[in-house]
Parts: sequence; structure tokens; C-alpha cells
Amino acid sequence: MGATTPVTYEVKLPDIGEGVAEGEIVRWLVKPGDAVKEDQPLVEVMTDKASVEIPSPRTGLIAAVHVEEGAMVPVGTPLVTIEVAAGAGAPVTAAPAPAAARAAAAHAAAPATGPAAGARVEATPAVRAIAKELGVALERVSGTGPGGRITADDVRAAAGGAKPAPAVPAATPTEEGVTRVPLRGLRRKIAEHMRRSLSTTAQFTFVGECDFTAMVEHRALVSVRAQAAGVKLTYLAYVFRALPAVLKEYPYLNASLDDERHEIVLKQAIHLGLATNTDEGLTVPILQHADRMGLFALAREIERLAAAARDHKLKLEELQGGTFTVTSTGAKGGVLATPILHHPQVAILGVHSITKKPAVVKGQIVARDLGNLSLSLDHRVVDGALGADFLYALIERLQAPAAWLEDGELQ
Repeated sequence: MGATTPVTYEVKLPDIGEGVAEGEIVRWLVKPGDAVKEDQPLVEVMTDKASVEIPSPRTGLIAAVHVEEGAMVPVGTPLVTIEVAAGAGAPVTAAPAPAAARAAAAHAAAPATGPAAGARVEATPAVRAIAKELGVALERVSGTGPGGRITADDVRAAAGGAKPAPAVPAATPTEEGVTRVPLRGLRRKIAEHMRRSLSTTAQFTFVGECDFTAMVEHRALVSVRAQAAGVKLTYLAYVFRALPAVLKEYPYLNASLDDERHEIVLKQAIHLGLATNTDEGLTVPILQHADRMGLFALAREIERLAAAARDHKLKLEELQGGTFTVTSTGAKGGVLATPILHHPQVAILGVHSITKKPAVVKGQIVARDLGNLSLSLDHRVVDGALGADFLYALIERLQAPAAWLEDGELQ
């Protein structure tokens, strides 16, 4: 009886989602000669929409890897060839179904180097990178996330609580005093987006000072109710609560510009982006229909989305549809900044630190809680006068929250 003749199975980059035409090969999880099981992750791919892992559609051996890390390839490009035993029911050439590409950590995959463990584990690329850096075998970790997925906290607990440094692409030493680090994954997408935003839009920034004293007092007044409701009430929640009414009054700031059709697109829905710093770079999750939420609900959603971004647990739909973005320097302080537009949006608000400073009130020098707001705009859509009117209308609301934040609007 003759030996079984193996056949090959060609895995192509699948149609990952609507509007996705290409992807970047961030990291190979296998190499030629590796044995793989069906549904085992093969490669991490970064698209404009999300970071995904492409799983193996068959059990077999990796016969060849066709694309190098860092390459941008269109949908349908052959990625890897798997050698499977004859009679396994595999066609000679095929691509996995679109559903097989799982969203791993939308817009927040951490590039790393080295092969993955042979056995399949439920963990995002970023968690895999942390495990590799801490020397933790994921196969021995019990996941506490949804569906048994291993989280970053699970890995750190297994390693004794150590906190890893952010994962970065492998650096390549060159001539003396110079090291070259590949620009890949989320960092590459950020670079592309920022360059496109600056080269496409006519950006300018308007800065105003806000007296947050009344807001600070209001927060102290309702803090007991917030704590009883399990809410971490931040100043940023007040900004998100104040914005919808002002955006409805000035709809040209809740808009985008369709360059191909030469049309300004005014958005009826108010979906506020929350610029969030993560180990891998800036991510912007979206608070959908922010105008329908009270102060406490916004505070909860801000905390949830920020944590999900840092833990690489954002869903694809939580990154889509933003109409206006808010970025905060938080504890970093700073006097002002010029935020770059989240193109194709036409406005972004920068919120800076609130500190006690001397101010003149009714002819007297008193201590007040002051902070700056930076509003960057696309001058093709929003003129300076309109931008100034918008910012001062927002400042007016923030300086007197008790005037519009009734009890029913807190929850």
C-alpha cells in the first residue's frame, strides 16, 4: 500500500470587514516546518479598522510563508501554504471564511517577536507579548476574561505581579550610535493617519481659558451620590456632558468633509471620541449617542472604554462612527497643545490640567480653578469666528454646571 500523498492548502488574506482592502503583516506566529492545528493563530494583521489574528483553517505543517513582516498586502494575497494529509477534505487552494478572522484587540495590537506557543490559547496579541516578556507560558494560565480568554492581569498574576515594559518591534543595530526600529502595527497606522490628516486638512487651533471653580464645587457636592452609585466622577465627564448641547447649536463642528463630492456632511448623531493613551499608542474609542447619557452614565462609559483600550478589549464597533473627539493631557499637565484632527472629523477638543491660580473676580484677586481648552479645527469647514463662538459657548456651560445639570440629568 503506497504512502499517503500530502496536498497543500493556500491561506489568503480574507475579507476582514467592510471597507478593508489591505492589511499589514505585523507578526508571524508560525514558521516553515511548524505543526499547526485547525483554528490556531497563524499571523497578526493590522488593518485600518482593527488588529486581527488569522487562524489556520486546517491541521497540518507550514510548508511556506509567502509574506514578510511589515509588508502591506491586499485582500486575497496568499499568506501561507499548509501541507495537509490527503483525504483531510481540504481543497488545494482556499481562503478562510471572513468570520475566521477574529478581532483580537481593535487598533491596539502590540508588535512582538518570536514564535507563539503551539497549543491554541484565548489571548490577544498584546497579552501574548506581555506573557513572552515575563516568561509566562500561556498554556498554564487560567483565563478570567469572557469565554476563558486570558487577560493581561492573568499573565501578571502568574508572573507574580510584575508589570512589563511596553512591547516594541525588534530593534536592528546598525552603525555606531544608531538603532533602527521598524515602524509597524498601531504606531505605523498612527503615523499614516496623522500625516494624512495634516496633509489633507487646513488645521488651526483656538485656545480659551475656563474657570472650572463652579464645576469643581459641583463635583464635590454630588461626589457622595456618585460613590454610592459606584461611579468614578471625573472632570472629563462634565466636558462630555456639556458638549452635545453646544454641538447641536453649532452643527458645523459635528461634521466631516467629503473631499470627493465636495460636500460638508453634517452629522445628526453625536458620537464622541475619547483619545486614550495605551502602551502601543493612541486609540480613540467612541461614546455612541453621548447626548442620550447623563453625567454618571458618561463617567461609567469613559472609564469602561479607557480600560478596554488599555487592556486591548475594544470591539470593532466601539472604534467606528465618531463625529467629534476629545483628548485630555490628564495628569501630564501642560499649558496648551494643538491636537491633530481625527480625520475626517473637522474638530477636536484638548482638555488641559485644572489648577489653582490667581484670578481677578469683581476687582479682587482670588484663587480659582483654571484650565485651558484647545480647539483644533479644519479651516475649510469652520472659520475662526465660528470656532471661537463654539468654544466660548462650551466654556459658559462648564463654568455654570448647576444651571443645566438637574437631578434627572445626573444618572
